[in-house]
Amino acid sequence: MEFFSHAGIRLAYQVDGDADRPSLVLVNSLGTDLRMWQPLVPILTRQFRVIRYDARGHGQSALAPAPYTIQDLGQDLLALLDTLRLERVSICGLSLGGLTALWFAAQYPQRVQRAVFANTAARIGSREIWDARIAAVRAGGMASIREAVLARFLSAHYRQEHPETVREIGEMLLALDPQGYIAACEVLRETDLSSLVRTIAVPALILAGELDESTPPAQSEELHAAITGSQLFIFAQVAHLSSLERPEVFSQLLLEFVAGRF
Repeated sequence: MEFFSHAGIRLAYQVDGDADRPSLVLVNSLGTDLRMWQPLVPILTRQFRVIRYDARGHGQSALAPAPYTIQDLGQDLLALLDTLRLERVSICGLSLGGLTALWFAAQYPQRVQRAVFANTAARIGSREIWDARIAAVRAGGMASIREAVLARFLSAHYRQEHPETVREIGEMLLALDPQGYIAACEVLRETDLSSLVRTIAVPALILAGELDESTPPAQSEELHAAITGSQLFIFAQVAHLSSLERPEVFSQLLLEFVAGRF
């Protein structure tokens, strides 16, 4: 694990793979940290230098003073690229990470070779949903939302067949500082990129889960329609964390798309 500082915040990142390979940056979801990508890393490093980082207030990255915005999250990503002296990379973000990637691809297309937006949307959830989530965490801490979040993250059949992964994701969630989680929920509550995503001009792949309640396939189809030339793939019988439920297929799609083979 390594660290860099941006806007007075200490942020954690990890690099895997050969330095002479093309760089692929992975951006984590709300409620997880860079470990959510671990099942994909051995596959992705066959072709890429894989860079992961913890969003502010998540994992080993410091808690930033709230409130902050999607622009602040996007600037964290820009600072990481500048720290590593990477002029152009491919990016893959999931959920909140996907929202960050959408903002970044629209604002800094010159820094993005190809972009994958997984289980995300221009507008995730509603003000009412996020207010209720924030109130629950303020009243009962992270434990109060664990079961509900896991039920949205992972499909029922996956949870039954992979209890160890469910436990690990639950532990990531419980380890979060509630204030960091609340601040990220506030970003989601206030962010609507519906107009901005129409300006994205980089090659884009949109990934969705058929059973995803947080960012339903209909929203991925809307994103696909808004981003000219984008491609869409929907995982059957998969919920929100599609990268965990289908790591081999998810990885293969990234390998093929970022390499320009479809």
